[in-house]
Amino acid sequence: MEEAGNKLNTSIGVIFSKVGKVTDIIEVSILSLGTLALAVLLVANVIARKFFRCIYYAEEVSMILILVVTFVGVSYAARKGRHIRMGAIFDAVGTKWPGVQKVMIYIISAYSALIMFLMTHYTYNALVITRKTKQVTPSLGIRYWVLYIVVIAGFLLAGIQYLRTIYKNILEKEVWISPEQKGEYDEEG
Repeated sequence: MEEAGNKLNTSIGVIFSKVGKVTDIIEVSILSLGTLALAVLLVANVIARKFFRCIYYAEEVSMILILVVTFVGVSYAARKGRHIRMGAIFDAVGTKWPGVQKVMIYIISAYSALIMFLMTHYTYNALVITRKTKQVTPSLGIRYWVLYIVVIAGFLLAGIQYLRTIYKNILEKEVWISPEQKGEYDEEG
């Protein structure tokens, strides 16, 4: 029976590891390209406004890129341990009571996952309502509900990262603040 449990833990670990690697590649690509595209677009618009005519869709595309970078960044931050958490309380406990830190990270991660999944649900409801209104963006004519997909994906992936943190802490003796970050002051791993 114990062997079956170890096999299951190994299988789940492999799946979480592969999901982590794939999402890392996708998130880093989106964040890098989104930030680069935003910078190029804004600089090009400033130049165009000064010497020609402004790029009429620049503000709208900028808003979309900021939305994408923000909500993909939520998941990235959760995976890398660069998110807001109860840091002051967590640090105050220090290494004196690693058991308390472990319990705290379970509570913080579970609560954060719950909030992320709840926000996913609320955003999905907003998407459904917005889809019925058939509203479009002024310049490009993109349906507003399409933009909510990025928000949903960001919250959902962040929730999964918090679940991965809980799983990592179940498997490991040390306290992990994220699936890829062992401790507050450790190097990124």
